[in-house]
Amino acid sequence: MIKFIIKRMLIAIPTMLTIIFLVFLLVHATPGNPFQGERALSPEVIKQLLHQYRLDLPLWKQFILYVNDLLHGDFGLSYKFLGQSINALIFPDYVGGFWVTLRLAVYAMIFTVPLGIVFGCYAGLYRNSWFDRLVVTCNMFFSAVPTIVTGPLFVFILAVLLHVLPASGWGDGDFKHIFLPVFVLTLAYAPTVAFVTRGSIIDVLNSNFIRTARAKGLPTKSIIFKHAIKPTLIPVVSLLGPMFAGVLVGAIVTEQVFALPGLGILTTNGATNRDYNLVLGITIFGSFLTIVFNFMVDILYFFLDPKIKQ
Repeated sequence: MIKFIIKRMLIAIPTMLTIIFLVFLLVHATPGNPFQGERALSPEVIKQLLHQYRLDLPLWKQFILYVNDLLHGDFGLSYKFLGQSINALIFPDYVGGFWVTLRLAVYAMIFTVPLGIVFGCYAGLYRNSWFDRLVVTCNMFFSAVPTIVTGPLFVFILAVLLHVLPASGWGDGDFKHIFLPVFVLTLAYAPTVAFVTRGSIIDVLNSNFIRTARAKGLPTKSIIFKHAIKPTLIPVVSLLGPMFAGVLVGAIVTEQVFALPGLGILTTNGATNRDYNLVLGITIFGSFLTIVFNFMVDILYFFLDPKIKQ
């Protein structure tokens, strides 16, 4: 297992460098510079700013210096919020940035994973029942309908019509403010977890070792909880790593709908204001999280499937 971990770490390093290189090129391929905005600046001021942020250097030198900063844990300075570091924007001391998105993602996954697994197992055990058809239909519906539609819909119902929850804002992160975005994210991801679990448990129950267990006369509960549940969870676990990273970094629409001060707002501001370092920092951090969560999923495989250990 130690060899496997070392091998995956060695693969992750060039993968991360490739991502940094490609994102760096794409961001700097944007026409113009981040200081060309509505407020006209003199050529002398623009030249000074370009020199201050190393944008007057050749692109290859900028890349080497940027990678060197990353190795020291520094995402650089913001072009929009002059003098403020990207680290302070992504990881602020006050409420906001990554801490809001992390809390939102953790709460969403706390509800998404158990509900998806339970509903998926029940749908797989009672295949072709009305509940099974409901799980399949919900997966198709919520996979096709994005949160930019479901979010305002539930805001209209629960906030505008019924007046039971606030329409937007973070507040103090209390239940009333966080319920709607967590509910919308759970609806977006739980049906997918349920559908994957359903298909997995159907395959497992049709496998040879389950037939052998049934032939021995083992009770159904023992077959499910002692023999079927572990291999059933393998495809689900492989889904959860990228899903959690996706909720963390990709909650741009949800945070925009509910006006949450998370990474989504920062990403939008960085893109519209040509804040190269902010876009680079959030993208690279998101890629790093995806690699880390996939790495953790691969390690969990060792405990779920003995065949992988070979």
